[in-house]
Amino acid sequence: MPDRLSLLHEWLRGLFGADDYRLAPASADASQRRYYRVAAGAQTFIAMDAPPGREDIRAFMRITARLATRVNVPVIHHSDPARGFLLLSDLGNQTYLQNLNAATAGRLYRDAIDALVRMQAVPGAGLAVYDAARLRAELALFDDWLVERQLGIALDAGEAQALENIQALLIQNALEQPRVFVHRDYHSRNLMLTPTGNPGVLDYQDAVAGPLAYDLVSLLKDCYIKWPARDIDRWLGYYLAELQRRRPAWAADRDRFRRWFDLMGAQRHLKAGGIFARLSRRDGKPGFLADIPRTLSYILDLQPVYPELAPLCEIIERRILPGLAARRPACGP
Repeated sequence: MPDRLSLLHEWLRGLFGADDYRLAPASADASQRRYYRVAAGAQTFIAMDAPPGREDIRAFMRITARLATRVNVPVIHHSDPARGFLLLSDLGNQTYLQNLNAATAGRLYRDAIDALVRMQAVPGAGLAVYDAARLRAELALFDDWLVERQLGIALDAGEAQALENIQALLIQNALEQPRVFVHRDYHSRNLMLTPTGNPGVLDYQDAVAGPLAYDLVSLLKDCYIKWPARDIDRWLGYYLAELQRRRPAWAADRDRFRRWFDLMGAQRHLKAGGIFARLSRRDGKPGFLADIPRTLSYILDLQPVYPELAPLCEIIERRILPGLAARRPACGP
């Protein structure tokens, strides 16, 4: 059976001619998808390779159609769902992560928040719902992949019960929020710096209908870059002002929303810690382990404000972080 790259070349030759294009890797991905930049004459495109049976490009196509009138997403020029190929417009190669610094952050985050408020109003009919079962399954990634498989930690009965109680609290916090369109990975690696319509938005095929604060916490408490609390507070205030102006039915007072936001972040960061461990152990991508301490630090930051999270913070400080440090590869020869 031809390999995926050979099949992709066969498909592209049908679109551009025998040798009238050039192909180069465009980006890595945490999933089974692969992306290539296709140069054809003076134009460039992005080819997505999503192997059938492991990825479903139909979801990407459906969500693209919903988002296209609200935010800057790739145009789908050609599609072959049976073989798992898409040819997309090229939003460039400059991610937010590459361009965020003290001088640019204010402008870039305002752009991203403006786009988020528009995106949250996309109709969610037909999307999977971020219900209790889905939230619980995500939290289980932390227990299964990080605590048990990656670190080999066996929690005692008291620790396990405390963790279960906190996870129930986080699930309830998510369910009490207004339900909106949720991208699920709205962060600096999936936002592209574009000259018009900034930002370009990618990787939204897993969108669901879910909690109002989810995508904002993905953006502002990013697993790949961390900002001072005062900056996060300022950008959160900007979001609330925009929400009040554009979508007053969803608006909440600042204290209530802040609790939604912070505890939603704890749910997401536990999930992300589990996913990073899974990427290392199952998928052979150990580089993601370096992002776990930053990711879990957001939970530790909450301890002075949310004493109910103290047992979780103790597990992270006393068992998780030392376990990660002990398994860090040695430097040098």
